[in-house]
Amino acid sequence: MAHIDLGQDEQVYLGIHGLIRYRPETGRPLLALNEALLRGPHPLTPGERELIAAYVSGRNECRFCQGAHSAFAAVQLDEGMPLVDQVHADLDNAPISAKLRALLHIAAAVQVSGREVTPELVATARAEGATDLEIHDTVLIAAAYCMFNRYVDGLGTLVPDDQEWYLGPAARVATQGYLPVLDR
Repeated sequence: MAHIDLGQDEQVYLGIHGLIRYRPETGRPLLALNEALLRGPHPLTPGERELIAAYVSGRNECRFCQGAHSAFAAVQLDEGMPLVDQVHADLDNAPISAKLRALLHIAAAVQVSGREVTPELVATARAEGATDLEIHDTVLIAAAYCMFNRYVDGLGTLVPDDQEWYLGPAARVATQGYLPVLDR
């Protein structure tokens, strides 16, 4: 049971879904932020941006967000869940582009503290072809997911026991985005 009464069946509205329904006036802007960061027009693919969210969530040990965004990344990346699992297990040896690896290193630094992002990390990302927009949005995705992770875990929301649960929402997010969540 969540730390507060969310006024709904927590078995149906797991993780952040119950929190968004509990407080739609704050939930809508959070969903809009997710939509802009993870699905809007961008040089990084939605799958790559979801991978950043999943990676930060894993580092924060947020089971719900790591599970959700790992599934969301997997359905949008050609290599699927095996690649996502490799990134979580061993970023430096995962078969991803050098640019994405450099951006994930920036995201990892943000997860510790914004002040951990060094000129060297940024220079490495630029040397691998990252644009200022990609660097900016990597930092913002990482910072936002630190907030989302703490929101979900700080209120003790329920987490699915089965990783397969995330595949339903993953297919919906990949095709419809985040904004329809409140309309369901």
